[in-house]
Amino acid sequence: MSEPSLQDRAAAFFRELQQRITTALEELDGSARFLEDRWERGGGGGGFTRVLTGGALFEKAGVNFSDVAGDLAEDFARQLPGTGTRFRAVGVSLVLHPRSPMVPTVHANFRMLEHGDRRWFGGGADLTPTYPFPDDVLHFHRTLRAACDRHDPDHYARFKKWCDEYFFLPHRGETRGVGGLFFDWLEGDLERTFAFVKDVGAAFLDAYLPLAVRRRDEPHGEREREFQLYRRGRYVEFNLLHDRGTMFGLKTGGRTESILMSLPPLARWEYGFQPAPGSREAELTDYLRPRDWLTEAP
Repeated sequence: MSEPSLQDRAAAFFRELQQRITTALEELDGSARFLEDRWERGGGGGGFTRVLTGGALFEKAGVNFSDVAGDLAEDFARQLPGTGTRFRAVGVSLVLHPRSPMVPTVHANFRMLEHGDRRWFGGGADLTPTYPFPDDVLHFHRTLRAACDRHDPDHYARFKKWCDEYFFLPHRGETRGVGGLFFDWLEGDLERTFAFVKDVGAAFLDAYLPLAVRRRDEPHGEREREFQLYRRGRYVEFNLLHDRGTMFGLKTGGRTESILMSLPPLARWEYGFQPAPGSREAELTDYLRPRDWLTEAP
């Protein structure tokens, strides 16, 4: 009996990671449960989308696993590393939109792609608070750095910079949040890279759950809720205009409901909004720029 391929082992890990994360999030929320929607892609493969809505902590939480394969459109195939049109993509992706504006939104995804003669890993995790707390930002980055340092001392600085550059809204001139890690097209020693991806994936809950526990009972009112909805609009703008995962899913004939599960249940846009000088809302602006969070205080 032959050994499972690297793609199959990656798929198994991502599916198990989905289970691990959704179990922890249900326990943390304490009110709602994830509903699983199994789907098939017309060209090959499919996935399992898990969505929790109306929870005590999470207004909406989505954790998606997919394993899709088939043929890319020729024009899109030419935009990716590799030859021909055959591809396989396996991965897990999640976005958590908390009910409280004091609990940060968070995103993570980990994936492996094969296109013709090329195979690579990508992924990362980033934090998007509405009302940032310095201790939370430090904990998130320190946890991800520790996972990186177990594999390569240069990983954190490299992938943190990549995250700052990727999760940036050029039409707004601001980062989406306070960053984290982002990496893509990691080839070379794929077994070594897979070990790194597994470690960072496993570190996600350690990076995020303490922040949610710490802030879930933080007092807030209607003003903070309105600002949360306004900032969610920025999240929508990035995901629809700039996110590679959204574009890849749509261009490969993925399931639209699963691809767009990252969008918040509610958001708002206000023309010409300016926070009051000296307010907590105004303080957010200073966080929305690249910064070495581990050495430079906010």
